[in-house]
Amino acid sequence: MAFKLRIGSRPSQLAVAQTTTIKNQLEAMVPGLKAELITVKTSGDRFTASSLAPLGGKGLFIKELEEALNAGRIDIAVHSMKDLPAMLAPEFRLVAVPRRENPRDALISRNGTGLAGLARGASLGTSSPRRKFEALRVRPDLMVVPLRGNVDTRLRKLQSGELDAVIVAMAGLKRLGRSDISGIAELDEREFVPAAGQGALAIEALSGTTIANSRELERAISGLTERATLAETSAERAFLATIGASCVSPVGVKGTLDGNALSLNALLFSIDGSRTLSETIAETLASDGDAAQVGVELGQRMLARGAAELLGRG
Repeated sequence: MAFKLRIGSRPSQLAVAQTTTIKNQLEAMVPGLKAELITVKTSGDRFTASSLAPLGGKGLFIKELEEALNAGRIDIAVHSMKDLPAMLAPEFRLVAVPRRENPRDALISRNGTGLAGLARGASLGTSSPRRKFEALRVRPDLMVVPLRGNVDTRLRKLQSGELDAVIVAMAGLKRLGRSDISGIAELDEREFVPAAGQGALAIEALSGTTIANSRELERAISGLTERATLAETSAERAFLATIGASCVSPVGVKGTLDGNALSLNALLFSIDGSRTLSETIAETLASDGDAAQVGVELGQRMLARGAAELLGRG
């Protein structure tokens, strides 16, 4: 039996690469499936400002894809999980959360020695407030320069000598086949805590409908979910929702599932980066559905310690 599926993706090289992986997996799983990759340019792709915070943050990377879902132009959308808001609008649902790629950040420099090996006053490119403050926490002497663009754009600024180092996600390097370039130093996720959902993908569809009117396709897509990734990201996103963090808040949170034991480590900064708050929680899950509650509990603990004030909500 022939099936048709329209998969929405941002047009960036990384987005297309990760969506193509999902497309290929589904075509291998469902005999007769003809999947079409449809690129949708989002507001985040159109804006070239060094920071998206004044424009609405990373939610700008999903708005037009959700509009395409609502209009029936695509059947599912593939996102980087960290681009999603902590809570989806009720007309949308997460269909699948595939296995997570390496969630760590990576520092790329010309000498490859990591943060400790950078010269005093070295220039570091990143437009992420979280990455900026985490780097300055270790190396307050660094000069952080706003930097957006794809991996190649960032690497060109490094190779030209305009910057001494840049920070990117290891997952992006791996998905682009660039994880073997010289000068990469992975950053310890216990101290350089990644963004919620970093390294994970999210497959989104409309609520209350069967994808492409096919229960077989619905089962196949939902079958891409990996248990540990779902639990970890559910806890991370619930934590963000509990403390009221936006997509551009300087917050890192990383879950780790080992069997039924889920630990969650969070680090947040004040808006100006001058103050920090960190905490870790570890719980044994009675069921996988309890993962989000771990994030809620950690969020409530940190709110009691002043998280809202640090985030400018107190």
